[in-house]
Amino acid sequence: MQDVREWAKGLTRLLRRHRDPVVVQTLRSAAAATIAYVVALRLSPEPAPLTAPLTALLVVQVTLYATLTNGFRRVNAVVAGVLVAIAFSQLVGLTWWSLALLIVASLAVGHLVRVDEYIPEVAISAMLVLGVTTISSTAWARIVETLIGAVVGMACNLLLPPPVWVDEAGESIEGLARRLRQLMLRMGEEASGLTPWQRAAERLHEARRLDHAIVEVDAALRQAEDSLRLNPRVKEGLLHRVVLRTGLDTLEICTVVLRVLARTFTDLAKAREPEALFASDAGAAVEQLLSQIADAVVSFAVLVTTSISESAESAEARLSAELHTATGTRDKLAELLRDEVRGDDRNWQLLGAVLTEVNRLLDEMATEHRTRRLLEELDRVSGEQRARRPRLTWLRERIGVPERLQRNRAGGAGRSQSGTENRAQKGARR
Repeated sequence: MQDVREWAKGLTRLLRRHRDPVVVQTLRSAAAATIAYVVALRLSPEPAPLTAPLTALLVVQVTLYATLTNGFRRVNAVVAGVLVAIAFSQLVGLTWWSLALLIVASLAVGHLVRVDEYIPEVAISAMLVLGVTTISSTAWARIVETLIGAVVGMACNLLLPPPVWVDEAGESIEGLARRLRQLMLRMGEEASGLTPWQRAAERLHEARRLDHAIVEVDAALRQAEDSLRLNPRVKEGLLHRVVLRTGLDTLEICTVVLRVLARTFTDLAKAREPEALFASDAGAAVEQLLSQIADAVVSFAVLVTTSISESAESAEARLSAELHTATGTRDKLAELLRDEVRGDDRNWQLLGAVLTEVNRLLDEMATEHRTRRLLEELDRVSGEQRARRPRLTWLRERIGVPERLQRNRAGGAGRSQSGTENRAQKGARR
């Protein structure tokens, strides 16, 4: 009975991890490599066509977009290397100096054919092929195996579509927002009491360490952006990418402002030691204000990562209410600090900086600011797509592609300003 329970728990954990990137990538890569080897055994003259599973293993990526781009570049790299090896075998054969020339020529060809990170693969393929005896038959067999592996790798992503990693990116964004909230709450608690400058400096170091968290969130967001490209299951891929990206940009700005606020608290603690950072009333207002802003940061993260309209509307309403409450507390704090400066103006610059930084935090999360930012980003991305694909844009205009299809696939090419505002406002709610 105990064994059955343990087995059931293990199965449950496995099912929960069925969308884990490591698990998904491992299973898909193993399946693609095995299928490629079986196909190559029938089509390649080589007794052990290992190039096919190797190519499939390298071609299969987490996202369909990465599979297509990496697959084509890898095929180009391998074929270019094989052709260079054929040319060298006919001219000079394999010697120490011809090997050096082969590597130089292969790397140069790799730059010419623009295979990016697969440039070393050109030289590797050329050396492997040049080192065999039956150069002609082996070379063409290697090309066939490479094509088999690339086709199988791409087919695996088409038949077994990779997951869309938007949920994982959303969890990363919300995790960053919660870390910001915890730091704000600690700073608010210490601002209302007697805080040594060393403790304030510790909060400054915590704020600086948040840069590492932003890098991790950015990596998760890039994976989500790739999973949205060329994905038939996603209707608003561009809008999803812009909403998540601008949301992360806003949180990154909030992180920078919070770091500046922590530095202001540190300088204020040094200047006023052994006194408290603020007077009792002002300190309580600072604690209350930072607590309210901290809640608004989490609500903002929930807003930009919510895809269901009803949930997005409730998240937007909650964020607006929290920002309105925080604005009232900010006004109260401004009056208290003004009265404090009238009595003692020695630290008026630092007290003014506190108000400036909390104003920036509130302004960055305001709905109007976010809508404007979405409009600018949608227009920028759409302009870049039209500049990269002028013929495709012209063709859409000639054949009269529906406006909705243009907005979905070309990022809003040819849409009106009012249509842009509606989509941006919809994205702001999401």
